[in-house]
Formats: sequence, C-alpha cells, structure tokens
Amino acid sequence: MAETGSHLSGVWSTATDIQVDRGMGCRIVDVNDQQYLDFTAGIAAASTGHAHPKVVQAIADQAARIVHSQINVYRHNLLAPLAAKLAEITPDAIDRFYFGSTSDEIIESAVKLAKHATGRRSVVVFDGAFHGRTHYTLAMSTSRLIDREGYGPLPTGVFVAPFPDPHASDQEEEVSRALRALDRVLATEIASSEIAAFVIEPVIGERGYIPTPNGFMAGLAARCEEHGILFIADETQSGFGRTGKMFATDSLDVEPDIICMAKGIASGFPFAALGTRRELDDLWVTGSHSGSSNGNPIGCAAALATIEVLTAPGFLDNVKARGDQLIDALRELQQLDQALLHVRGRGLMVATEFDSAERAQAVVDHCLRESRVILMTAGTRGRTIRWSPPLVVTSDEINEAVSAFSAAIRATG
Repeated sequence: MAETGSHLSGVWSTATDIQVDRGMGCRIVDVNDQQYLDFTAGIAAASTGHAHPKVVQAIADQAARIVHSQINVYRHNLLAPLAAKLAEITPDAIDRFYFGSTSDEIIESAVKLAKHATGRRSVVVFDGAFHGRTHYTLAMSTSRLIDREGYGPLPTGVFVAPFPDPHASDQEEEVSRALRALDRVLATEIASSEIAAFVIEPVIGERGYIPTPNGFMAGLAARCEEHGILFIADETQSGFGRTGKMFATDSLDVEPDIICMAKGIASGFPFAALGTRRELDDLWVTGSHSGSSNGNPIGCAAALATIEVLTAPGFLDNVKARGDQLIDALRELQQLDQALLHVRGRGLMVATEFDSAERAQAVVDHCLRESRVILMTAGTRGRTIRWSPPLVVTSDEINEAVSAFSAAIRATG
C-alpha cells in the first residue's frame, strides 16, 4: 500500500522501513545516521558490498565520458573487454555474450534465443522456481502464489516438472523420483521434440535457497543431450561468487548451453548478461532482438570493476570460508530450538528454515529492532530466512549477525 500523500506506487512490498542515506561494505546508514549490518546485499546483488571504491570509481569515470551509448546506433569501448572477461570466467563452451539491464529481460532473451536456435516453441521449468515477474517469466515461476494471482492467463508453452524434495530422507531416491516424474511429463504432456530448453536455477532462490542436487542436474543434462534440448542455467542469484565459485554450475557436473547473469554482475548496478555457445548465437537472426539500454557503458564499467574484485587472488576462497563459518555457526544454533528445522546453502547463499512463517518473521524483526541486523524471509510458505551478505563480509561481521540471530531465537521461542 502506498504511503499517504506519496506519489510512489504502492505495488512494492518492503522488508524494512529504513530510509537509506548511504552504504559502505556490509553496512548501510539511514537518514538519521543510524548504522545497520546488511545481510541481504539488496537481495544478493551488492556482491562487492555497498560503494566499493573500485566500482564507484569505475562508474564515476565512465559517467564523465558518456552515460548512454545505444548499441544499435554506435558502440563504446567497454563492450568487447567485458565480453572477453566474461569468456574467461564462464564455462569453457560459453563464448558469446548479449547484454541487458534486468534478470527478467535476460531470462526472456535466453528463451527467445533457445526458440530461434532450435525451431522449437516450448520450455520446461521446475516446481518452486522464480525466474521473474514479466508475463513470460511469471509463467515460468511457481515459488509464490502472490506473484501470479490476478495476472492470468499467462503465456502458454511453459511446462512445470517436479523438483526434488530437499527434505526427503533418501536424497538419491528422491532425485530418481523427480527424474521419473520429468520423464512422465515428456511422455504425457509435451513431446521432447517440441522443447527448446530446460531452464533451472543451480540454487533455487525464492523458494528458500535450495541447492539443486548434482544428480538431478546431471540427469537433466543427459536428457538434454539425448533429445536435442538446450540447457539454460539461471544464475541470477547464484552467479558471481555467491556460492563460493564464480558460478554455481562450476561445482556441478554440467555445462550449460546458455547461462543467465544479473544482480551480482555489476555490484547491484542494473545490468545483466546472457552467455552462450558461438554456434547458437550464430543462429540468432541479426536484428531480431535488442533493447534500448543494452550494453550500457556505466553498467559495463561497473561489471568490469566488479569482476576485477571478485577474481582477485583468494577472494572466492574467503567467500567459501565465510560461508562455512556461517553454516557451521547456524547449525550449532539448531540445538537451541527445535523450531529451527533446517540449515542449508552453498557459500554465502544460506537458508535457515523454521517451522512457521510467524516464527521466521519474528526472528527477522527482532534482529532488526534489537541488533540492527537486516535479514529477509523467503520460501513458498515464508518460513525461511535467507542469508546473503555482500561477499566482502568479514569473520567478525558473520559473528555479529549470528549473535543477533541467537538472541532472536532465544527471545522469540
């Protein structure tokens, strides 16, 4: 709901009522000069933290030269360097790049490319995924009802297959069950010859930070190879060091045909990219797809500076170490209260799941009110708290956030 007297739309939900003034590293400061420890990173976007000096300088320098260079009219000198840098850090087969502004846009671009390259018209996604809020990406998303309710009918040609239950006691059998269910979709709902792509998040985001099992990803890749289906990895949240690897797929036995990147790619500056194999890009008809802000020069500058920070020696090792520290500490806290059911994650993409949405929200509220630590809930039932601090987070800041969480568990139990 919009504030009384405000001209802003009321459509945005909000996790806090903080009026932010500035930020530095893992902390933000409000208009009253009150400091908070931000363990959301703007929903996993501020990868290098708030106002990282290298990113700030790159943005300032580029803004002084040119702000908008429309890619269909003329090109600027950061496009090729960014594409070359992305070719170095993405999976080996990925060597062509398309630049956009948002994750929704880049997912739709990936589907359009898959359709153009294969001549097929349908995609398969997986239960609980979140791929965006445009009409087509919304048809691909089933993490929450509120995102879809009131917006139908949604576009056709999207088929939803089961995802392995992360809480099943026998994960190997659960993966087999989900793959059998996928095969049933292919046998009863949509012929494999009509599917352009499987689209999946290597770590399921809005459903509650659920790592996709390696065996499930391998099973999908095998079916893609067998049926000529393209494999699209949505690394919107999990990419750019979030899981301790540059991309979450780096830890899995798959190599995507198309990889979608956003959020952390430019430290939160609105920028996104699609990476694909050269032979697929060659099938994308010139002039058939574009956008007004594609390859924005400030976005390219921010992305290049961000990648420089993330690829510095030891940086990703520290992300993994801080992630291990966080997960270990949170698992110890499970002994305090049986309502804390699950702790899971990879790197600094971590979830704590409670037995109710009310308890999860009470813990988040206590952390904010009493300790000035910002966390957010997630999950289909709203009972998961996600931990996605900037990747520059320190050991002391992990301890500070865990201490706040511990106090909140005790106070709300």
